[in-house]
Amino acid sequence: MDLGAEEFEQNLPLLQELVQGADFVGLDIEFTGLRSSLSGPQQISLFDLPSEWYLKTRQSVQQFTICQIGLSVFSSVEGEFNKYVAHSYNFFLFPTTFGILDSEFSFQASSVQFLNQYGFNYNKFLKNGIPYMNEEQEKKIKHNILTGNWRVRSSLDKDQIKVVIDEVTRWLDLAEEGDRMTLPGIAGFQAFEVQLVLRQALPNIWTMLKDQGVVVKKVSQQHRWYLEHASCDRASCWKEQILLSARGFSVFFQMLVKAQKPLVGHNMMMDLLHLHEKFFRPLPESYDQFKQNIHDLFPVLIDTKNVTKDIWKELHFPRVSNLSEVYEVLSSNLNPTKNSGPVIVHASKCEKYAQNKCPHEAAYDAFLCGSVLLKVAHLLLRRVHSSGPTPEPSFPQYLDVLAPYVNQVNLIRAGVPKINFSGPDYPSIRPPILILTVRRWPGASEQQVYREFQNLCKFDVRRLTRSQFLLLTNKFKDARSILKEYRCHPTLQVSLYRYWRHSPNINCALQVCGVVTTWALLAFLLGRSRS
Repeated sequence: MDLGAEEFEQNLPLLQELVQGADFVGLDIEFTGLRSSLSGPQQISLFDLPSEWYLKTRQSVQQFTICQIGLSVFSSVEGEFNKYVAHSYNFFLFPTTFGILDSEFSFQASSVQFLNQYGFNYNKFLKNGIPYMNEEQEKKIKHNILTGNWRVRSSLDKDQIKVVIDEVTRWLDLAEEGDRMTLPGIAGFQAFEVQLVLRQALPNIWTMLKDQGVVVKKVSQQHRWYLEHASCDRASCWKEQILLSARGFSVFFQMLVKAQKPLVGHNMMMDLLHLHEKFFRPLPESYDQFKQNIHDLFPVLIDTKNVTKDIWKELHFPRVSNLSEVYEVLSSNLNPTKNSGPVIVHASKCEKYAQNKCPHEAAYDAFLCGSVLLKVAHLLLRRVHSSGPTPEPSFPQYLDVLAPYVNQVNLIRAGVPKINFSGPDYPSIRPPILILTVRRWPGASEQQVYREFQNLCKFDVRRLTRSQFLLLTNKFKDARSILKEYRCHPTLQVSLYRYWRHSPNINCALQVCGVVTTWALLAFLLGRSRS
């Protein structure tokens, strides 16, 4: 089901009920861009420590925004054997523009092209997106609304509100006390904004929000005072409603956090960064603080990329390159537990994906994440009990066999393959660093070295000295291939990097020690000869 701003408010109570009764929630997010086009040392690299990777990626997360969130809420069916029902929703989001709040974000051409290729509805995103804000933005706007210290920021809103005020003012000149007029087509929190402006600008009117739009009533100033102080629509309560409406999806995010259900994604690191930045707080400079914050928000994370990557070769499944292919393999006869695995059905009103494949639509990918989790967990459960009878499957048992993968989130292009959100990160299991010594190639650059090797395999390149470069790949076979191919090369010699042997700092320290030792020995010998 696709939800814009109006549909979201209508379905919010249902969504809260679904999340509270869920076993887990599948997540996928689409963005206006992935990474800034940074060059040189700002590019992510296999040489990066997790903290370095985080700081580089943090910049991109602050530059781009979320255009669609997909959630698939999985619940076991009571009284049915190993059966789950999935409620899948697409949420189209657009940053809140209200008062002083006016976010800036970028589009990346390749991301726009990619989403357009898969039929993304940009009109729904731009025209009917659900508003949202993080806690810091909420504090600012709440203070401004409750103190009355706020203003319309965007020129578009200013023009629209000016037209509304002019229309109401002309009507007031002819209206009698008690007469009403309706301003149609104004909904959501913007309807509250229009009412706030009208009430501040015109002392002899009262406004009400009805199904048909904003209703304006001409009243005396005495009646206005009475309505402001005695009505259930009094200003303080009404301003709280404005804030609630302006928060939009952030209200549901807090419900999701409060429910503390396992959150399941696929390559979900970027998703977590954006969830923190857009709905919780601006990303901190401290990598450790970011990890702690995410763990407090979502104590149980499961990245299906991390799980499947770990067991895929062991099960002799064919190579796959994306989530859809993972799902297809696990749903095929290649999966030995296909016929005994969990039954997954779509909820009524959420049956769009029962017959249709919609790759890279957020709710569809969120559904695939949840389905892959259940199928892999069933495989692991069967393997654990291969020598004896398998107990009747349940989601708590699935969580038990998935315990080694909980809070381990896959990391793309970094010095470690995954991040541990519930403790220290594990040491790197990447192939060893290689050192390239260049001869008879003056002025060689990192880009030239990269191009030299790119037809054979792909390495990240980092300069060490004027004539030496470090090479790092994430594939052991590529490291072995290069060592074999270039060990005796006349101008490009590749060998294993040894810190104590090759580090310029160590070499410099050894040279200094050598000079000091030489002078000390010389002074000692001269002193003896004089005596």
